[in-house]
Amino acid sequence: MTDGLELEIGALAASAKQASAELAMKGEDERNAALQAMADALRDNSGAILEANACDMSRAREAGTKDSLLDRLMLDEGRIEAMASALEDLVALPDPVGVVQMDREMYNGIRLERVSVPLGVVAMVYEARPNVTADAAGICIKSGNACVLRGGSMAAGSNEAIAGVLAEAATRAGMPENSICCVSTTDRRATDVLMSLRGVVDVLIPRGGAGLISHCVEASKVPVIETGTGNCHVYLHESCDKDKAVAIVENAKCRRYGVCNAAETLLVDESVAADVLPDVLSALASHGVVMHVDDMAMRIAADAGVDAELLVAAEAHDWATEYLAPEIAVRCVGGVREAVDHVNKYGTKHSEAIVAEDAQAADLFCKAVDAAAVYVNASTAFTDGGQFGLGAEIGISTQKIHARGPFALDALTSYKYVLHGDGQTRA
Repeated sequence: MTDGLELEIGALAASAKQASAELAMKGEDERNAALQAMADALRDNSGAILEANACDMSRAREAGTKDSLLDRLMLDEGRIEAMASALEDLVALPDPVGVVQMDREMYNGIRLERVSVPLGVVAMVYEARPNVTADAAGICIKSGNACVLRGGSMAAGSNEAIAGVLAEAATRAGMPENSICCVSTTDRRATDVLMSLRGVVDVLIPRGGAGLISHCVEASKVPVIETGTGNCHVYLHESCDKDKAVAIVENAKCRRYGVCNAAETLLVDESVAADVLPDVLSALASHGVVMHVDDMAMRIAADAGVDAELLVAAEAHDWATEYLAPEIAVRCVGGVREAVDHVNKYGTKHSEAIVAEDAQAADLFCKAVDAAAVYVNASTAFTDGGQFGLGAEIGISTQKIHARGPFALDALTSYKYVLHGDGQTRA
């Protein structure tokens, strides 16, 4: 028997489906005008959005939420401006819809074109970051898709406020009503209902922790684009420049702890560990980072005078842990091949970095490591749609089919074949 929640979510998705057909007909200028209106509306309504966010933050603090997640949840004028600017950045990007990807004449004189088209209805399921509401809505409008947004309960007030502002602005600018839909209930079953709506929802995109993503991948009847957790590594090869190593590790770990591109494990060649690790670990210690270290790293850290309270003997589970906190695992390895083996065993195919002056070692690492983004002498913090020049992203995909890495506009389109004939028939 269908219950009230199923009827509610089903009706919401059906309204988005109806809107998607009309939205797909909108031209580039119309969709860009809507994006600009949405950006302006965020700025004009920042007070109401911040008020809703303050309520979410208060509830989260009372619930004992850890600082890294509070940082994800928190909005201020600067972050609202960043959301608005991201929408404006989308305006400047090329239109992903109607792109002729192939144009040729068949043997029989029929002209064949392959043309990019919107996916239809995109359901986005995500956790504590309210900025994802704006990013997802903007990317969907730009790519001609309707969206159903299902944010986490921790940010329910913020998400509803942002989605309401954006939906109203888009409609006023000429987009069909219900192009942007927000699931307001905090009932966790709402996600399961969305995942069951095959034929109404065209694609489901989960963005959050491993539990959420695994549940969606395993249970969804709707096609899923999987965004991945980030057990990311920085590997210091024996040829590394020490100053680069310190700067890169410090940035990759400490820039923001609660993001999926933050480094969670540090690998260093045994041959240079005694020389490189003291400075690197001291830099981490200055930020209060707890280090889960193997035996060799423990001895080096102790000899270097690193605060013993920040040193913990590493256990097997540490190599597979995404801390999302001021914690990092540290292991000494026998060389680039052992580092690659470690990364491919424990990594989540997100972002991996090598610090090396040896071009051959760097090339081997890049070819052998299985990840969406591989860095040579740079921080993993750059795995981001905006940093890649792709505009606002809807997630970081760690799968290999359809989309990989920061994915945005192109990943929310498919294509159709359009054929022009002059009376041809087939025998």
